[in-house]
Amino acid sequence: MTKWMTKDILSIHKALVEKEVTPSELVEECIERIGKDQCNSFEATRFDEARKEAKKITEIGEDEVLKGIPYLAKDNYSTKGTETSASSKILTGYVPTFDATVVKKLKRAGMIQVAHTTMDELAMGGTGTTGRKGDTTNPYDKERIVGGSSCGSAAALAQGIAPMALGSDTGDSVRKPASLAGLVGYKATWGRISRFGLFPFAPSLDAVGFFTRDVLSAAYVLTALSGHDKNDMSSSYRKKEKYEKYVLEGKRLKRVGYFKAVMDSIKDPIIKDAYSKLLEELRKKGYEVLPYDYPIELLDALYPTYMIISCAEAGSNDANLDGVRFGPAATNNPKTYKEYMIDCRSKGFSDLIKRRFVIGSFSLLAENQPEMFNRAQKARRLIVDAMNRFFDSFDYLIVPSAYSIPKKIKDLSTAWSTHPDYLDNILTLGNFGGYPSVTVPLTFDQGMPIGVNVTGRIFEDGYVLSMGKEIEDITGLKNLVAGKENK
Repeated sequence: MTKWMTKDILSIHKALVEKEVTPSELVEECIERIGKDQCNSFEATRFDEARKEAKKITEIGEDEVLKGIPYLAKDNYSTKGTETSASSKILTGYVPTFDATVVKKLKRAGMIQVAHTTMDELAMGGTGTTGRKGDTTNPYDKERIVGGSSCGSAAALAQGIAPMALGSDTGDSVRKPASLAGLVGYKATWGRISRFGLFPFAPSLDAVGFFTRDVLSAAYVLTALSGHDKNDMSSSYRKKEKYEKYVLEGKRLKRVGYFKAVMDSIKDPIIKDAYSKLLEELRKKGYEVLPYDYPIELLDALYPTYMIISCAEAGSNDANLDGVRFGPAATNNPKTYKEYMIDCRSKGFSDLIKRRFVIGSFSLLAENQPEMFNRAQKARRLIVDAMNRFFDSFDYLIVPSAYSIPKKIKDLSTAWSTHPDYLDNILTLGNFGGYPSVTVPLTFDQGMPIGVNVTGRIFEDGYVLSMGKEIEDITGLKNLVAGKENK
């Protein structure tokens, strides 16, 4: 088997331009690798369509960096003619009649979608174990989770199946799996990329995200995807930029902050040492790197605030999944619409989804709203205000993306954590404020990759990616593939 799929996008592009390989050969390699997937990474495939698209591409220009390159899409991006279920039984058999805007833009750029990847059902969950096809495992250790909800996209890239995959990020659903799979995971500024055709989870938090093997590849993808969309009124009118220029030209800001509370709370010595050494290397390169006392009570509020807001929005957004318009019909001969809906939703949703809908509905009841939903919104405002004060003094926040190696699937618990650790929820800061945020590989711990995250001010996506490249250059970790000898 050839190994183009384990390379970064620019390397593949150069080979296409020099006619070392053809789009059809790339698609065939991707299809062959999908057939050897060992981690339950895929939902629907579109092999015939991909082959047809590849055959149409005969010439590729120097500036057409994405043209002819295969990619994968998380199963919550509408793709015309391809079953798109968000890994939920209730959406089994749903075939969209239109493409999501990002799917259209990638097609316009010449990328070729080959398959849909598994995910936590309806993008809720962070383990990769709640989708309709069962557990999606970590290619570095198949007894462990790869994180979620964009589990299939992360597992597929970590196996070397494709050089890019779409994900979606509501709390850390791209950036955490990227950390656990040795990948670059990028979440753009809220509104920078249209979400039309992305199944909504919590729209005030949702952002388009994606996985690549290196930072420069992510920059090229962001350039292709960004821009206003008339179908998404939340998409920004802000002028498009060529984000790869920030990376190629080394356009970087200088003030780096880290949270003292986070540094003091890291228990894993390997992760703490790698994080400390990275900050020291940045100092040596001329960056001003200083601690910051972000309010601990706001860090403790991250998890409950996220759960109330996201569950409330999810319950509202998914109310249309009643079994009438989508999914398998009721089978117990219901006599009323209510009975029909109860039957379909009871069978169509996993227990985790039901629990989150209950939390969301409970927090939105008139008698509960003041103490639950309204308070969560106020807490979010305080969290974001504190982050904006941080960005008055610093250009970047750099924190580890994970604080331990991933759990074994057999050790997972369905019980709610009574004392959630803010370390596990620190990346939600990027969603609360809509900030651009990237995870890049940092180190290995017991043979498992661990990433570090960079978050910046809104619409400073280019600077965030450029800092990601700086870190990539320091660690030397890119183009990682499970099973291949990595640094």
